[in-house]
Amino acid sequence: MLKLPQTSTDRRHFIIVGVLTLITTVVLGFFMLAILPIKAQKSVQAEPIAWLFQLHIWLIAFLFSLVVVFMLYSLVVFRRRKNDDSEGEHFEGNTALEIIWTVVPLVLVVIFSFIGIQTLNGAISGGDDIQVKATGFQWSWRFDYPNGVTSAEMVLPVNKPALISLEAEDVIHSFWVAEWGPKQDLVPGMTTSLHITPDTVGEFKLRCAELCGLSHWSMLATVRVVPEEEYTAWMDQKMAEQNVQTASR
Repeated sequence: MLKLPQTSTDRRHFIIVGVLTLITTVVLGFFMLAILPIKAQKSVQAEPIAWLFQLHIWLIAFLFSLVVVFMLYSLVVFRRRKNDDSEGEHFEGNTALEIIWTVVPLVLVVIFSFIGIQTLNGAISGGDDIQVKATGFQWSWRFDYPNGVTSAEMVLPVNKPALISLEAEDVIHSFWVAEWGPKQDLVPGMTTSLHITPDTVGEFKLRCAELCGLSHWSMLATVRVVPEEEYTAWMDQKMAEQNVQTASR
């Protein structure tokens, strides 16, 4: 069982392990962020999610480094020497350390749970200046606006809170625009929702993030975020087209 440093030699070992752990954490953290890059955030909801993801990466890097460095250092420095037949020092335990490594993980879990709940609440709640219903079906998408406009692409005005109601016609699908951060399942027989405030003009790709059958890979749709005046013009054009179609029937 580990004991607290009592001599200058003990303290030296702990300092070395601490420095090696810090160095390994920094190297591993940057390496993980390099191989797991976070897409540029294009919505208000994406920013806290990206921050939380990076926080998890650094905590994982630290915990992994702490365990591996301590283990390898112990194996190398305190290995049994050749021709050394003496018994190793026997430890009965250390109550203080046992309390520390029990309480610290518990506190970390509580903190991350609180942060996660706050982040989730921000992703599922918000304004509804724009409302649109997204319907998923094997293997495509349909978008319906309150004024009767139906489209195969979703168009939203920039910097306007949008409430996206989600429905599935057949099996479970999942609504995910990577640049927006959160994703939400579409469940047959019920309506789920997602609040998004896109803050960057551009064209993005909506993907189904739930394995939903043979052509799951092709279940894509175009999402465009445009200035408000362009959104209004697009909506007017779609309404005019639908009025013509209705009149011709």
